[in-house]
Amino acid sequence: MESQRKSSGKEDSSGERGLLHTWKGYSYSVTPERVLLSRPVLQAALGTRHGILLVEGGQVYSFGEFPWKQSQVSEAGPLKPVLESALSGQRVIAVAAGSFHSGALTEDGGVHMWGENSFGQCGLSSLAVVPNPTPVAVLDLDTSPPHTIRVLELACGEQHSLALSAQHEVWAWGSGCQLGLVTTIFPVWKPQKVEHLVGRHVLQVACGAFHSLALVRCLPPQESRRPLPDKCGQCHQLLYTMTDKEDHVIISDSHYCPLGVELLAEGEARLGPGRSPPLGLQSSPSEPLLSSHTSASAPGPHPSITEHTDYESGRAVAQNGEVLTTTDSDIAAAGTDSDQAVGGVGAAGSRNSPYPDDQAVKEYLKLSDTSLADETAKMTIAGASFQPPADSLDLLTSDLIPGVMPVTTSSALNSLVSSCASAVGERVVSTYEALSLKKMINYYYPGVGGVAGVPGGVPGGPAEERVRLEESMQGKKSCSTGDIREEEAEGLSRRLSLPGLLSQVSPRLLRRASRPRVRAVPLTPVGGLPEAGELLPSLQTEVWSWGRGEEGQLGHGDNLPRLQPLCIKCLSSKEVVLVAAGAHHSLALTAQSQVFSWGSNSSGQLGHMASPTTIPRLAKLSEGIRVWDVGAGAQHTLLLADGDCYQPILYYSGQQVKDGVQDAPQDQTEGYSYTQQPVLLPFCMNLGYVSGVFAGGQSCVALADRNVMGFIASLHELASAERKFYCKLSSVKNHILRPLLDLGENYRCCYSAAGQRPGVRESLSTALGPASTVLLRSLARCYSHLCHLTGQHSASLTANLRRRREFKNLVMLEHASIFLDTYNEYCCSVGNFLVMGGFQALAKPSLEFFGKCPELLQRLAESSEENIPLSDLLVTLFYLPMRHLHEYGRLLLKLGTCFEVSSVDYQKLQDGCSKFEALALHLKRRRKEAEYTYHFWKSFPGKMTDSLRKPRRRLICESSNKALTLQNSGRFSVNWFILFNDALVHAQGVVPYKSLFSTHHVFPLATLWVEPIPEENTGLHGLKVVSPEETFTLLACSSMEKAKWLRSINQAVDQAMSGAGQSGSGAGQRAEPPISRTASYTFYKDSRLKEATYEGRWLAGKPNGRGVVKWLDGRIYTGTFKNGLEDGFGDYVMPSKTLNLNDHYQGHWKEGKMHGIGTYKYATGELYDGSFQDNMRHGHGMLRSGTLNSSSPSVFIGQWVHDKKTGYGVFDDITRGEKYMGMWQDDQRQGTGVIVTQFGLYYEGAFNNNKMQGTGVLLSEDNTTYEGEFSEDWTLNGKGVLTMPNGDYFEGSFTGEWGSGLKVTGSFFKPNLYDSDGDKGRAVKLGRLAVRPEEKWRVVFEECWMRLGCEAPGQGENQRAWENIAVALTTSRRQHRDSPEMNLSRTQNRTLESLEFIPQQHVGPVTMEKYDSIRRYLIKACDTPLHPLGRLMETLVAVYRMTYVGVGANRRLLLQAVNEIMSYLARIFQLVRFLFPDLPEEGGAIPEPSSDPQDKKDSNCADTQLESPKPGRVVSSSALLLPVLLPRLYPPLFTLYALEKEREDDVYWECVLRLNKQPDVALLAFLGVQHKFWPVSVPVLGEKTEVVSSTKDACFASATETLQQISTTFTPSDKLQVIQLTFEEITKEVMSSLEDNFLWSMDDLFPVFLYVVLRARIRNLGSEVSLIEDLMDPCVQHGEHGIMFTTLKACYYQIQHEKTT
Repeated sequence: MESQRKSSGKEDSSGERGLLHTWKGYSYSVTPERVLLSRPVLQAALGTRHGILLVEGGQVYSFGEFPWKQSQVSEAGPLKPVLESALSGQRVIAVAAGSFHSGALTEDGGVHMWGENSFGQCGLSSLAVVPNPTPVAVLDLDTSPPHTIRVLELACGEQHSLALSAQHEVWAWGSGCQLGLVTTIFPVWKPQKVEHLVGRHVLQVACGAFHSLALVRCLPPQESRRPLPDKCGQCHQLLYTMTDKEDHVIISDSHYCPLGVELLAEGEARLGPGRSPPLGLQSSPSEPLLSSHTSASAPGPHPSITEHTDYESGRAVAQNGEVLTTTDSDIAAAGTDSDQAVGGVGAAGSRNSPYPDDQAVKEYLKLSDTSLADETAKMTIAGASFQPPADSLDLLTSDLIPGVMPVTTSSALNSLVSSCASAVGERVVSTYEALSLKKMINYYYPGVGGVAGVPGGVPGGPAEERVRLEESMQGKKSCSTGDIREEEAEGLSRRLSLPGLLSQVSPRLLRRASRPRVRAVPLTPVGGLPEAGELLPSLQTEVWSWGRGEEGQLGHGDNLPRLQPLCIKCLSSKEVVLVAAGAHHSLALTAQSQVFSWGSNSSGQLGHMASPTTIPRLAKLSEGIRVWDVGAGAQHTLLLADGDCYQPILYYSGQQVKDGVQDAPQDQTEGYSYTQQPVLLPFCMNLGYVSGVFAGGQSCVALADRNVMGFIASLHELASAERKFYCKLSSVKNHILRPLLDLGENYRCCYSAAGQRPGVRESLSTALGPASTVLLRSLARCYSHLCHLTGQHSASLTANLRRRREFKNLVMLEHASIFLDTYNEYCCSVGNFLVMGGFQALAKPSLEFFGKCPELLQRLAESSEENIPLSDLLVTLFYLPMRHLHEYGRLLLKLGTCFEVSSVDYQKLQDGCSKFEALALHLKRRRKEAEYTYHFWKSFPGKMTDSLRKPRRRLICESSNKALTLQNSGRFSVNWFILFNDALVHAQGVVPYKSLFSTHHVFPLATLWVEPIPEENTGLHGLKVVSPEETFTLLACSSMEKAKWLRSINQAVDQAMSGAGQSGSGAGQRAEPPISRTASYTFYKDSRLKEATYEGRWLAGKPNGRGVVKWLDGRIYTGTFKNGLEDGFGDYVMPSKTLNLNDHYQGHWKEGKMHGIGTYKYATGELYDGSFQDNMRHGHGMLRSGTLNSSSPSVFIGQWVHDKKTGYGVFDDITRGEKYMGMWQDDQRQGTGVIVTQFGLYYEGAFNNNKMQGTGVLLSEDNTTYEGEFSEDWTLNGKGVLTMPNGDYFEGSFTGEWGSGLKVTGSFFKPNLYDSDGDKGRAVKLGRLAVRPEEKWRVVFEECWMRLGCEAPGQGENQRAWENIAVALTTSRRQHRDSPEMNLSRTQNRTLESLEFIPQQHVGPVTMEKYDSIRRYLIKACDTPLHPLGRLMETLVAVYRMTYVGVGANRRLLLQAVNEIMSYLARIFQLVRFLFPDLPEEGGAIPEPSSDPQDKKDSNCADTQLESPKPGRVVSSSALLLPVLLPRLYPPLFTLYALEKEREDDVYWECVLRLNKQPDVALLAFLGVQHKFWPVSVPVLGEKTEVVSSTKDACFASATETLQQISTTFTPSDKLQVIQLTFEEITKEVMSSLEDNFLWSMDDLFPVFLYVVLRARIRNLGSEVSLIEDLMDPCVQHGEHGIMFTTLKACYYQIQHEKTT
């Protein structure tokens, strides 16, 4: 063994890590022994007599005694660890050891257990011992199928085990109440979820012998994870009760569930595993609850406390963790039986009274200002299941609080409370409640203080032997009687209702208590920094405990067991980061490196000798000792800490273990010395750099590293520096910042302790003023964030030391921005407070608080100067955290020196160092700026300080030395220029006056342009300054001064634009800021924009680019600007005062006015969409007035001139059902026009002054016609001719309104009787008095020409037109890209891109190839409304549909509709020929590509008479443009054709239906088709079928289907193509049965084609024929297509007149 021992003090050159040292006790003679292993040790765990080691590579070793190994090795010395071979092949990442069993956690989250299993602690049923590591399944049985839970952490006790899952839930197995499971059956063999912690985020678990601890992240206050239950899950009683009293309401959450305590025998209490029994303990309401109060010592290893002492009366826990205690010596222990107890209560003496006496209250009130928690007040006993002893009822008041406890109304106590109320306010209530309640509990439960242990450790027992106590102290919240302290945020919020008591308290105090409190600044950020997220450990934690509590190890202030986890309230604000559990004591380590301990202190293991030990108290350590790891054994505690240097030191508290003496029983400490407080272990400096400590049984273990290349030392120094810094920040927060903020919460009147007249103390808000008070709160918030981040970071660095000891994942390197931003924000808040004189104003209240000798401030500020002003001391103190940035840089650089300079690691550390050093320098600069600015404001004259002094404003330079003057200023005027970081201030005044600077003006830097004036011409050192509304020249006294001001202004402008205060702002400055920039400005002089705010792009002092203007009256313009004026596309909203709605314009602007295409929505509901000029409707546009359900809906589309309808337009009066199509002037119908009505009336003629006036023609639906004079709308007046539908007519003078009776003076003619056939019928030719087609929509075409850059149609440059097209497309694309609501599809974007390029075919002779490319270009252009031609096409389609849809669908308008289309074609073709000037005129020919031009010419001459030209050979507007235009206009046009041909089509259709009833053979015979053309067989489903007499719809089926497609095409050329294909199909079918050289004659062909037409069943064939005839290209009328069309037309007329026999 000696050969294996190695003195810990000897340095090993091998550079090992994870070196293990073990020892017992704390005497100077102890020397740790080194355990030699081939690999570094990562973790150790110690049981009572054995230990587990995890080494690198995931292997596990055991040492000590292993009675469970049976035939295998049952013991291994600590220096001879044995490999657990059963775990070979598994990569273990963590180990745990209970008293007599062990656990291991593998990389995949699996659990392996071995050792003692009598109580199920290994989780394997039917085995008393588990000799080797065996897998244990942790299954969630609530899911289907059950899935395996991945485990993150293991902890083991004596009879139980706990696991922390990846979902941060706790799973338990084994025996005892320490499982936290709701069950009565032990052992629990399979891991079960601890339901009481479900929904909470558990961070760590720890196990004592018979108790459990969990570290839990606090729930965010705004988050309610689960709906809170209203009833207890065990006893089903209400958790909350509300009682309405006379003038107040009592809300109580003081329910306690009967779990956790049972009586073994005569009053002998011990832990019970199950729920409370039914209410069966009482036989009558008057019978006392407990018949015996005897407390005897119970057998077992843990003696119970048999004496009941009120050791906790009046105890309070201070915020700094120290515990103040007071003992009421007048309160004696309760009697041992109920008679004694009741008798004692009945006696007149107050010694045994369950209520506090006067002395107790007085003692309690002497406890200084340490506030009391109201948690004790929650320990009320539910009245539903509680009856006081009958004999004591005479002492209780009859006015009981339901559901709470009885209270006394003794006059002595009331008078005492009343007399104290004026001094302590509501604290009396908490005092009275806490003391009364404590005595009440002690009176009714004298045996509760000492809960017996479980004999032999065996849980349970025969059910008949167990009598459960009905009322235990287990509850929803902490029932700690030691938690008598007031939470910071709840200090005045709780009320205890004491009838007859509060009535005697001063009403002024009651009013004060009911006032709303000043909003306090939370100095502990809830939830941590949002940027940090999950990167850093949480400091918002709670400690929960459960299990046996006879030694006080649960920390709830009593010795009661808890069956379910319960929060230790007094640790909730302590930032606990680690918990550890010894056999019967518990430890909690905080982020501030403090250790709280509670539980058994029989050997001094708690590190203090204060009592009681049932609540957490601070272990006593010397000042400056910062603990960062803890270990807890059976009766000792091991602490790992930092001292003056960063090398870790070890402290030990607990039992001394003597050499050669065997382990003593845990309950026998005679002969063993122990510590009074933690003692330093003298050998700790020889161990190297200890990274973790472990304790168990009587053993101690330390893991240490050698300092290889200084790397380990640097890591320790970094973590140590951060812990020290956090402790420093916390001290400043607790001792300086919090008291200062509390000054603001106090009221101005405060009484002295002796009750003399009140002294008036100025409140903090009064001393600082409202602005600085807000800044102080902001400073406190930023300081709190910085402090919290530092605490989280120190916890992260400490955890890194315990685990990996690496630097690559350090948060300060990977996420440096979190630290940089936090320091930036904090420095800004300190500077703002300094600039506004906050520290100066804070000095007076600070002086009152800290006294005239602020030693505490000097010590915290690390200031050695004497007689330093208090304000300067405060400035130094709050700027102190900035020094730590240098520390970050130094330590990162020190870490970097451990690596090669060329390595990636070195570079990473060097970059991190540079960031922190750069920020430190930047913040130092900002501090100087703030101090410079503060001193400037102190000396600033006049009253301008209040208006100019702003928190974020910093002084850069000023011209008080006359270095800068204003050019052309008056003789007696004085000008002072002050440059701040956000504005240039020009102060002016006149010399003789007292107030030197009477006016000043502020120029924001973001909208300031400065440029030097050349000195060659003037000889002056001038600077030209341009602002949005002023331009002036500054003269410097020298060229050097000029350069200085120019550089200062430019740098300030650049910083103001980039966001003032960015880190590193001094480096890499531009020579001058950009002339184009984004900024916000409010105008003060400009008449048009006065008091309006502009935000957007600027260019040299003028709005230029995209921006937003907001006027005070609510007007808003959003769009583009040019030279300070609205120009381009914009959105303008203007409120209407009368209608309480907005006018809204969206469209184009020019030079500040609406100009171009736009849409204007009026507040009245009208909508105009069209052209504007100079803010007026001008050009083509459409106005919708009202809606369909409004009073007067109408639509006008047409030409506007200066906001009035002038020119051609269409007006649809929806109310009257009329549509006018004609000329307008000054909003009135004037000139020729047409009106149609919904009743079929048609009028065309003259209009004057908005009336039908002059010559006109009127037709009714039945063809009654009047042609003559009109005087009013629909009013005949003058000469005319009235023609009847049958041809009779009147000729003469007419008066009267149409439809209301006419007066006629004239002759009646009946020409049909006498006239010859040639004179019959007086058909009126319509359209003569209507607007000519070429006059319609002239403005639409003019606007298109203007977009191409032409003043008039055809007058302009071709190249300029193409450039305008490209610019328009590019601008439109950009505008659509900037407007998300106007997004274009990917196809549209590609089309636009292709159109932006000017096509090459617009110059040079046009060939067939070029002609085809022109046709393709036109198709693309017309499909895109952003192209001028596409915009024209879209407008024409809109006006055409507007004209001929609805009421306009009148058959008499057909001729005008067709002529209008022909007019469109001619005018569009003119545009196309302008763009493609080499395109031949209408009817011109394109030469065929031919090798021999002469042959080509001859062939043309020969063929001209015989066949129609091939498509594309002759240029025509219809061939080029109809394919683009007609599909869009087809629906309204074809409707007109259908109406016009309605009667003829009806006759035709009737004949088609009649003839189609016949079978094919009969119809062929009837039509006279020659037999040789009859099909003999027809294909049916791919097979030939003979034609029989009954065959129907089978002959010529393919030709029939082809002809039916005529209804699915639009253009005449496409329809003619269908007819040609039909002929080809007929020919193909006939040729299959005849010889090849067959030629058709018309006599043979016509009957066959007639058959096909009949079988095709085309409904509106007459309309189709008329459309083809009207719009057919003239060049094909006499060719092959013309003949085929004539054949179809002949078939149509033949069918109409066909007679069947």
